[in-house]
Amino acid sequence: MAYSETKVVIGGLAHIPIIIGFFYLIRRQYSFGAMLRTGKNAFSEKVTATSKKTAAPAKAAAPAKAAPPAKAAAPAKAAVPAKKPHADVPVNTYKPKAPFTGTVTENYSALKEGAIGKVQHITFDLSGGDPDFKYVEGQSCGILAAGEDAKGKPHRPRLYSIASTRYGDNFAGNTLSLCVRQLQYEKDGETINGVCSTYLCNLSPGDKVKISGPVGKEMLLPEEEDSNIIMLATGTGIAPMRAYLRRMFEPTEIEKHKWNFKGKAWLFMGAPKTANLLYDADFEHYKSKFPENLRYTKAISREQQNSKGGRMYIQDRVLEHAEEIFNMIENPKTHIYLCGLKGMEPGIDEAMTTAAAAKGLDWSELRPKLRKAGRWHAETY
Repeated sequence: MAYSETKVVIGGLAHIPIIIGFFYLIRRQYSFGAMLRTGKNAFSEKVTATSKKTAAPAKAAAPAKAAPPAKAAAPAKAAVPAKKPHADVPVNTYKPKAPFTGTVTENYSALKEGAIGKVQHITFDLSGGDPDFKYVEGQSCGILAAGEDAKGKPHRPRLYSIASTRYGDNFAGNTLSLCVRQLQYEKDGETINGVCSTYLCNLSPGDKVKISGPVGKEMLLPEEEDSNIIMLATGTGIAPMRAYLRRMFEPTEIEKHKWNFKGKAWLFMGAPKTANLLYDADFEHYKSKFPENLRYTKAISREQQNSKGGRMYIQDRVLEHAEEIFNMIENPKTHIYLCGLKGMEPGIDEAMTTAAAAKGLDWSELRPKLRKAGRWHAETY
């Protein structure tokens, strides 16, 4: 009897693997059916993802561990990220605590006779740096004025938009130019002069100046040669626009950088008087040479009137050309650049809001989308 029971037990144990296999088969069929019910695409993505893991083929064939649809997109993260635009742009090569010392090569008035205020075009020699002080169009630099502040400490750097291309005004790649308006205002019956702007405007050739930077990627030009560029500038906000236009249309620049602009450029420039239009002769020259690629629209507040009989400001010009501007904005290759006094922004926003509404668009929603897409660039001070 003992022998027979032993035999029966052994025989029963022999059938256990068969029973386990049977239940495993049922579970596998059920899991596979559930996977199909989650959708064919989810299954395909899972297979695609796991097939890449050649080191662990067993895991690739485990449908019971299929990820839910939300996780099926995970393989995209495994891809090597694309190189970010302007990834190689130099930033903070020289810090304020260890600035570069440049030498003034020229300092002349950028205004015509009869203009209001004082605006200087100032160029610095950047030779001899280790490392070299390199920058690209649309960046800014810091200037550390000589002397000390009221507390006896060195002056903090003031940022100024660079008005020259990476090759400089001499095309040799070793200079940097600024367009500086001397800040002046009245306080308690006394005229106060801006510390750094006055320092810069009074420099002479040969003077040494501490320069930090370059800084900024907000105002850089797109890399595509067929981009469209809309520029809105007032006063010395023309500095980065001058750099853009020289890069696009200056013959020697084109030869140097081999960046042949094929798109449309449209400059809106605001000034109180014609004599205050900075670099006006250069822009008129470019327009005459490249009429198919450059438009130049001026808003001269004390000499022109808007449609309501008031002073003509840059936002009035935007309203006049609203339909054309928004037709350009509909093109994903169009970028908008705004630079100037902070006070110009509300007027521009109001004009763009009205212009957008005429096309059934909401500017308050469109502007952040353009900014997120890297197509709206603003720098005010």
